[in-house]
This record gives sequence, structure tokens and C-alpha cells, in this order.
Amino acid sequence: MARGFDSKFVEAQQEEAARGRSSGAEAMTAQERAMAQRKRTLELTRTRTERDLSRATAPAHREMLQQALAALDRELQALPSR
Repeated sequence: MARGFDSKFVEAQQEEAARGRSSGAEAMTAQERAMAQRKRTLELTRTRTERDLSRATAPAHREMLQQALAALDRELQALPSR
């Protein structure tokens, strides 16, 4: 009984893998994956910095966070768009 379940599970996995290949979806190159990961990291960092800025009370800290946001924005704009 377990053997039948295993073979059906394997068959389902193979069908799903074949469906993924035949769907025409472009596979990302290693460079594209790295770029997407870099963009996501910058976006998350920007979100965290904005949150920190909304809570900051010291003027020097607020200025530092605003400069960090500007730098993150420049970096995000410099990334090639896909």
C-alpha cells in the first residue's frame, strides 16, 4: 500500500515538473536572480529605515536616516529595470 502511494507521489512530482518546463516561463539566470535578490534587500532595508525614521526623535538621528533613505533610493534607481 505504501509503495502505491509513493509511486503516485513521484508521478505527480514528475508531472508538475514537466508542466513547469512546458509553461514557457523564462528561467532566470544567476545574474538575474542576484539582481532580484539585491533589489528585494534594498526594498526591505528602505522599509525598515522609513519605519525607524517615523519613530526617531533626535534631529541628528533623523538626518542620518533621511540620508540613508536618499542613498537607498539612488541605489534602487541605479538597478537595471527588467
